[in-house]
Amino acid sequence: MLHQNLINPKSIVVIGGSDNLESPGGSVLNNLITHRFIGDLHVVNPKKNIVQGLDCVNNVTDLPQVDLAIIAIAAKYILEVVKTLALTKNTKGFIIFSAGFSEKDAEGLALEKDIVKVINGVGGTLLGPNNIGLINQDYTGVFTKPIPKLQAKGVDFISGSGATAVFIIEAAMQLGLPFSSIYTVGNSAQIGVEEVLEHFDESFELGKSSPIKLLYIEAINNPQKLLKHAQSLIKKGCKIAAIKAGSTDEGSRAASSHTGALANSDMAVNALFEKAGIVRCYGRHELIHVAAVFIYPPLRGKNMAIVTHAGGPAVMLTDVLSKNGLHIPKIKGKDADMLLTKLYDGASVSNPIDFLATGTAEQLDVILNACETEFKDIDAVAVIFGSPGLTQVFDVYNVLDKHIKTSKKPIYPILPSVVNVSAEIATFINKGHVIFTDEVSFGAALTKVYNSHSQVNTSNKKNTLTKSAFKKYINPLENGYLSPKDVHSVLNLAGILTNKELVVQTKLELLKAINRIEFPLVLKVVGPIHKTDVNGVILNIDTLEMLNQSFERLMKIQDATGVLMQPMLKGTELFIGVKKEGAFGHLILCGLGGIFVEILKDISVGLAPIGDTEALQMIKNLKAYPLLKGYRGKTGINLELFAALISKVSQLVLTVPEITEIDINPLMATGNQIIAVDARIRVEN
Repeated sequence: MLHQNLINPKSIVVIGGSDNLESPGGSVLNNLITHRFIGDLHVVNPKKNIVQGLDCVNNVTDLPQVDLAIIAIAAKYILEVVKTLALTKNTKGFIIFSAGFSEKDAEGLALEKDIVKVINGVGGTLLGPNNIGLINQDYTGVFTKPIPKLQAKGVDFISGSGATAVFIIEAAMQLGLPFSSIYTVGNSAQIGVEEVLEHFDESFELGKSSPIKLLYIEAINNPQKLLKHAQSLIKKGCKIAAIKAGSTDEGSRAASSHTGALANSDMAVNALFEKAGIVRCYGRHELIHVAAVFIYPPLRGKNMAIVTHAGGPAVMLTDVLSKNGLHIPKIKGKDADMLLTKLYDGASVSNPIDFLATGTAEQLDVILNACETEFKDIDAVAVIFGSPGLTQVFDVYNVLDKHIKTSKKPIYPILPSVVNVSAEIATFINKGHVIFTDEVSFGAALTKVYNSHSQVNTSNKKNTLTKSAFKKYINPLENGYLSPKDVHSVLNLAGILTNKELVVQTKLELLKAINRIEFPLVLKVVGPIHKTDVNGVILNIDTLEMLNQSFERLMKIQDATGVLMQPMLKGTELFIGVKKEGAFGHLILCGLGGIFVEILKDISVGLAPIGDTEALQMIKNLKAYPLLKGYRGKTGINLELFAALISKVSQLVLTVPEITEIDINPLMATGNQIIAVDARIRVEN
């Protein structure tokens, strides 16, 4: 938990406070004064006795006891200052603006660790270093501007970057998005995004705490903590959106399996966010538009009405909503006809409802009344209303204000004329509204939120596997992979049905084996990692002559150590894969199998543990889902069985965490069976 002295200090000292408002120490002091911190405010400056009208001491030793220290001096002086404050002034909260620590060099890292050690020793909390500070309902402890509107139920925002936080705040203020608190964690020497989210979770009070959390993350240091507290907050009724910067991964280039080539750390982030229920965003404006959508009541259905006085924006909004799963149904019937009579000639009510550039406030009132009471199939309304600059539109926005506050359906205001009617927009925002200025950005945010999957049950099946049962089969070869025989045994123990197979190395073994496996056969080279890349798979072998020829050809392949024989199966080829991704744990992948895995890259990813319900959702996320379900009279696969296999693979890797990669490709789905035809397992002991 974050120390109360950081969150709600009764006294604050600014170390390095000055009269220079263009310096961090001077600016933060000015912000604290201007925004009326009600506690005791102290300043330390070695050359001043009065700073910004406040009494100032020249040395920290001259201070009384103080709850929170905001430090804006050179890095080399900070350790001794922290020691004095922590050990003699009972200071438990620390915000360090200064740079020159772990982000600089090894010496800076060592200094940072020493500071954290001192603060940990007194049970204190450090925010930073190398950050812009903290804003909450009690104090404005940042050196930056602007300072946004603060409300108890505004947005809680945590940022790994100070500058990015400022840019997000600026953009949010233009939409009227209020904040409750803003934390910038900088180097995260002691606490990072995860720990602040933990604080929000453990201190959350329904009806009092902010229900919206925004995150800007540059590094996820503790994925499991982030997952735990995000899930907990969402279960309590919160909505969370996040940017995770840095989405490329070059490590997959050298991967030795299909799964390794496909999976990467960004997939792990996606899987983590999906599991938690976090809406992932990829830019500042997307993040604040998603937050703005969060502010409004949730969309309960897919049918939208678009009300506009300009055709072009309505068309563009219709396009983005329709492409992303929402409907703009045609409005017709006597109620529509009646509405049309109350509008000017040339207007249209078919949806979009276009009441022309000359449309009035009174007409908008009539339209919104109809959407609320007459058009029962409409679930929400988007209103696009700007101005060419000829007249004021205060009356229109007053109507919009009234309906947003009273309607049972969400009404989203899209007000694009940020120059022509800036005064009207400012007045509208000051009434407590959050706006959108671009219809496409709004549509993209709304559909992203609507299509985001809610949390699914990940513990609906007890893991009955025991690690001891697998011990004798976890014997990797020199390349880290298990032998085909051990792979077979491991999968069978996990409850995964495998195809009958025999490995032969000589012609004599081949002839003996044919009495145990019936034609037609498939032969696969043993040794090379990617069999298909070396033409190491031969299908539909149905004669002895073809069998001998095929065996001879495969054994001539470089690095071949044998040949694997299997009955030839037919059906739908599927794929399940696993990759262990550092602290995230095991990623589970699924999709179409065979050569389609890497060609189409139509895969769905989850983070273990995965139960049957979550596994089924993964399958439904595939583009190929309609084919797997059954399409135009063609029989699909047993989806529940496929989901159960994904869950079994999840149980396997949790039971045997030494497993780093699994490639089951293909799984052959035929009738009510899904059989593993080929598989590879890699382990690290």
